[in-house]
Amino acid sequence: MLSVTVQHALRALSVLAGLPEGEFMLGRDLAQRANIPANYLSKILWTLGGAGFIDATRGSGGGYRLHRPPSKIQLAEIVGLFERHRSMRSCLLDAHKVCSDADACQAHKAWQEVGECMTRFLENTTLADIAARKGSKHRG
Repeated sequence: MLSVTVQHALRALSVLAGLPEGEFMLGRDLAQRANIPANYLSKILWTLGGAGFIDATRGSGGGYRLHRPPSKIQLAEIVGLFERHRSMRSCLLDAHKVCSDADACQAHKAWQEVGECMTRFLENTTLADIAARKGSKHRG
């Protein structure tokens, strides 16, 4: 339901959220720890930095860290950054159609409920809730 880019961004941010406050992580270490190809991660980090989610510092002791506390970053903010046109209103049975109550497919009502549930989850879950803690590894 979420793009690979969003999944990578959430995974990278959850790793950064697990760092001790004020600590930076090198991009190559973040790529390895979050299991994201380095060139793909650099594009994601550029977008996250431009939107004010992370700080980047060059040189010795540099790298990346969160700009705000993870408890202040809702997952919906991240998803919205990368999927501005994301819509659960698209038809489950026809990717070229937008379902509406007036022109509904057979799955419309149930699919609409899935979208509403996902929206609530993204709006009510923070980065702190999914943060990768030291010693934990992503499974999947």
